[in-house]
Amino acid sequence: MSHRILALCGSQRARSMSAGLLRACRDLAPAGVVIDVFEQHKDFPLFNPERTDVPPGVAALQASITAADALLIASPEYAHGVTGTIKNTLDWVVNHAPFAGKPVAVLNPAYQSFHADEALKETLRTMSADLVLDACLRIPVIGSRVDPDRIASDPRFATPITAALRALVAHVERANNSV
Repeated sequence: MSHRILALCGSQRARSMSAGLLRACRDLAPAGVVIDVFEQHKDFPLFNPERTDVPPGVAALQASITAADALLIASPEYAHGVTGTIKNTLDWVVNHAPFAGKPVAVLNPAYQSFHADEALKETLRTMSADLVLDACLRIPVIGSRVDPDRIASDPRFATPITAALRALVAHVERANNSV
């Protein structure tokens, strides 16, 4: 059975460790699992609920969410909070019905960050995401001195990434079998 996972990064940095973590997930994905790293959200205008049009990038994100079996989010913590990038992205899809009930895993890329991790999970719960706690892990690549393009080849990170992906896929399969 094949599964499609949509990955969102909360960082704007060119050499983002969060983005490197998502690329490592893509590289370590189990057979039959495709991980699409979405990038257009980094250019979204600020969310305005009075806006009547849907920007093309937002429409592309909505279509990608609809098509995905699950979502994977990696985002750093800025000043004890979620990044503006990931918050703005989620604001744009808060009323997108296919998001509700969608399995979501959050990967925390830092050892010392917990405020944003909890705030992001609370936002996702408020949006009725199916937060897959077994797949939500702290994988501390920030401060590890690993190159963001070599995360998948480092056993310190490959093992928990693989475990998180397996937990997410198992959750999706259980949900599909119960329908």
